[in-house]
Amino acid sequence: MHTALIVLAALAAAVLVDLVAGVLIRRVARGRYRWLLEPLRDACRRPAAAVLLFGALHYALPPGPADWQRHLRHASLLVLIAASAWLLIRTLSVIETVSFSKLPSDLVTSRRIRRARTQIRPVRRLTVAVVTIVAIGLILITFRPVRLFGISVLTSAGVVGALIGLSARTALGNAFAGVQVAFADGLHVGDVLVVDGEWGRVEEVKLTNVVIRLWDERMLILPTTYFTERPFQNWTRNESRVVGKVQIHVDHTADLDDLRREARQLVESSPLWDRRQWVLQMVDSTPQTVVIQVQASAADGASAWDLRCDLREGLVRYLRDSHPQWLPRTRNQYQP
Repeated sequence: MHTALIVLAALAAAVLVDLVAGVLIRRVARGRYRWLLEPLRDACRRPAAAVLLFGALHYALPPGPADWQRHLRHASLLVLIAASAWLLIRTLSVIETVSFSKLPSDLVTSRRIRRARTQIRPVRRLTVAVVTIVAIGLILITFRPVRLFGISVLTSAGVVGALIGLSARTALGNAFAGVQVAFADGLHVGDVLVVDGEWGRVEEVKLTNVVIRLWDERMLILPTTYFTERPFQNWTRNESRVVGKVQIHVDHTADLDDLRREARQLVESSPLWDRRQWVLQMVDSTPQTVVIQVQASAADGASAWDLRCDLREGLVRYLRDSHPQWLPRTRNQYQP
């Protein structure tokens, strides 16, 4: 009867806490903190009730001599640990969701927004992993045979510890690399990268890998250790504006002033150009041709890619239709 009364009291306390929380959110907060309290209450109602109920049940059950009492008390302790971990994980998930909702959705123009999105998610996932591991450890400690085995493994310097360390090295390395990538300020969600000759935009930065959407809509998934051990190009680290370049081989007799006028007309007539920078230069020469390079800036990586394609197509069409003699030629000189 004593146990039943305590469980009923805990149930009533859970219902009362839920009602009081609802009243506080509706009346006391008055919209000022409702954006945080309402999703927190909706997400944590069930785990909080479970913590109250099974916590009261565990402390209400006496450690009596009967086996069913010990087993029931042990089971209530296991459920209490799991419910507490569930409550913490749901709280962290709500904090992440609320944090994202307060950030503008434009990932291209604001570097600080991209940095915040990149850092919040790996930290939340790492924290959830830590909470889960701690909960599993606390559950295992409650079993005497497992606890004794764990103590013997921890206090010995045998082969088992070395094998566990070697097997967990890769996963732990990726996890710590994910945190390092998030806070090293090297890349952010929405950045335009060139990795092994592949151009793409960062879609997601996870704890163990980075997802990059390539220009042809393919998804390139790389481990986070790649970005801590190998070089890569970040076109939008300081700003979203990207300068694209186009190189064309022409004959030595080509008139650069004429090509410069045509390139200027193509650049200025393109809606993809951001009206900030463009130039045509001779950047190299070979025995057969000279290399002409056109540089033009665009608002972001995708616009720069399309602008490069349009400029290349327009210049090749102009050379083919108006000045075919300027196309690359191979000369053979015969001397008797």
